Amino acid sequence: MSYIKEKFKAKADELNTEVKDLLKNHGTKKIDEGVTLAQAYQGMRGVTGLVTETSLLDANEGIRFRGYSIPELREQLPKAVNGAEPLPEGLFYLMLIGELPTEADVQNISSVLGRRSHVPNHVFDAIEALPISAHPMTMFTVAVMALQTESVFAKAYADGMNKKDYWSYMYEDALNLIARLPRVAAYIYRRKYKNGDHIQPDGMMDWAGNFAHMLGYEDEGFKELMRLYMVIHADHEGGNVSAHTTHLVGSSLSDAYLSFAAGMNGLAGPLHGLANQEVIKWILAMREELGGGVPTKEQIEAYVKKTLADGKVVPGYGHAVLRKTDPRFTAQMEFAKNHIPDDELVKIVWMVYETVPPILKDLGKVKNPWPNVDAHSGALLLHYGLVEYEFYTVLFGVSRALGVLASLCWDRALGLSLERPKSVTSEWMKLFVEGKVEAIAE
Repeated sequence: MSYIKEKFKAKADELNTEVKDLLKNHGTKKIDEGVTLAQAYQGMRGVTGLVTETSLLDANEGIRFRGYSIPELREQLPKAVNGAEPLPEGLFYLMLIGELPTEADVQNISSVLGRRSHVPNHVFDAIEALPISAHPMTMFTVAVMALQTESVFAKAYADGMNKKDYWSYMYEDALNLIARLPRVAAYIYRRKYKNGDHIQPDGMMDWAGNFAHMLGYEDEGFKELMRLYMVIHADHEGGNVSAHTTHLVGSSLSDAYLSFAAGMNGLAGPLHGLANQEVIKWILAMREELGGGVPTKEQIEAYVKKTLADGKVVPGYGHAVLRKTDPRFTAQMEFAKNHIPDDELVKIVWMVYETVPPILKDLGKVKNPWPNVDAHSGALLLHYGLVEYEFYTVLFGVSRALGVLASLCWDRALGLSLERPKSVTSEWMKLFVEGKVEAIAE
């Protein structure tokens, strides 16, 4: 270790000890009106400081999109011909307008997205410039950045435009980007996993169905899964990393492409969107270690306890806000019961669901021992043949675009300000608890 690195390590260890002492002895002390010392250090959990029009997350009820729960959306949003799952275009309309769409509204959005879906060649060239070993999310964010050359907001701002028109150009960017993302994501998938054997879009299909087609999956069950997947992953209030980052960067008047790319870099983190691939890796590793097939409940229980004893977490369980089973998990479980109830991995997911919460409850330290959305999605995708779990976060990203870009339109329409929260140093914290400086609000 170099001299400077060693010195940094020593300083960090010293401050870590001091911070732990601050949290232990003064964590509940308010440094600002309604904000505790612990919240400042621990991710601002529970601090209400954002306005997001598109969805609201309740700890007990789960996510509601413009007041509608996921079961209500599955029932009331328009569906594809002979389909049972809601069309994502309808959810986008709901988040944007605040009203349930008609069949005609959804058909209009599908048509608009189809007409706007052309991706310039230089975007594919940017993807091809990356090594085939690059993570799919790296390729995805690079492609979004390459698409930024198409931003009508950036062009209009450079030419000079009235603030009252910001929302209009953001809207155009949002629709263009949503239209193009399935083509980009499918290109990445076919390049990395299918020897570059690309599939052209079908302009007669709905947004998610066409995405499934370009990925190379024509099974109607998979198309239905994509429709459901795109709906339930679209938005989750404004405080999660991908939504907050998109909003934060957008607050500087960056266009939709720059803002969304920033959000996707956040989604790629192991504590956010990358978690969905960790779940399926854990389940596959468990099945292999237990000899294959469907293990017994007792075997799963022992493996879970071993995972925890090794200082690891059970991926897919727990949520920063929710205090019940994630309704998105329930929606996927209902889908599996209707389409693939005999799938081995699905059965294991359900057995884990029966096993893990009681074990986590017994620990006495877990506020939410219930499964989140990631606990089920991988098993469904694997059933239909999408076995490349590194790509799962890209699917998440395509879906999340619907929510965060609808929110960006509202940010510009409401003229929301540049985001600039106040920060302090650990030295200030020490002086504060010693009574040498006053709380910020005072």
